[in-house]
Amino acid sequence: MSARGEAIVGLDIGGTKTAVVLGDYVGQIHDRVSFATRTERGFGETFAELCECVEKVRAKATDAGRAPGVISVSIGGPLEIEAGIVRSPPNLPGWDDIPLKQMLADRFGLPVHVEHDGNAGALAEWYFGAARGARNVIFLTMGTGFGGGLILNGELYRGTTDTAGEVGHIRLADDGPTAFGKTGSWEAFCSGTGIARLAALRYPQRWSGAGITARDLAELAHAGDADALAVLTETGRWLGRGLAVLIDVLNPEVIVIGSLAVRLGDLVLAPARGVIAREALPAAVAACRIVPAALGERLGDLACLCAAIRAHGGC
Repeated sequence: MSARGEAIVGLDIGGTKTAVVLGDYVGQIHDRVSFATRTERGFGETFAELCECVEKVRAKATDAGRAPGVISVSIGGPLEIEAGIVRSPPNLPGWDDIPLKQMLADRFGLPVHVEHDGNAGALAEWYFGAARGARNVIFLTMGTGFGGGLILNGELYRGTTDTAGEVGHIRLADDGPTAFGKTGSWEAFCSGTGIARLAALRYPQRWSGAGITARDLAELAHAGDADALAVLTETGRWLGRGLAVLIDVLNPEVIVIGSLAVRLGDLVLAPARGVIAREALPAAVAACRIVPAALGERLGDLACLCAAIRAHGGC
């Protein structure tokens, strides 16, 4: 059986949840299991549970005649991508200098490909979603954290040290909530974690220490809650300010935004587009579509297959 005929075990490792999927090179998902990452456990316990899930999916696939031939990983950075070494991602505390690629290869005896989750999301939307046919693409994760992936001139762009796309680290303001180790960072205003902190900062009597989440704020905003709407409108404005910079610098055809943009829609995208219209170069704005991820809730499952798909020539 050729490499492209083999099934892929995909690992979508995030700060909130981790999923193990069985898929293929045309983006079909045949099986899936997931568990709460529970980052307070650190690396060891999470890796053990991850491996248990891989074993279950692999055994079931083999019994069904779909024996997987490769493992493909999507995980947040910073990381050394080709070596598959995880370098202390802010949303995975305790994952410090983890040789994940080698550990998985040793455990399962399969080739392993690792990709930054922003890059993997960009590839997924480029292969299967809203960016098909485009040559210049920006993808933003906008989940628990806030990262990005770049397709420039039809090629994935990782940068000199694999940190291209780490847009969440950009400082947009001198004050505000803190995330990615920096007060006023883009991640601090526009990630799920950051939005909750923004709500607590703006409305401390209501939400400070209350355990509010971005999902809670979305539900409240959709129900017309004025405070939640104000927080998400502010998030949208900060989203637009960062996007205006990227549009001016990179002149993309399409910006695809995942996770929260899919759930929040115009609650954040409408104020973002208003800022972009005022801030970015008109010709660049006119040439650029800004859309939620077309893959929706399937994005993470497909993205975690894409390290292997890219390694074998794309879809």
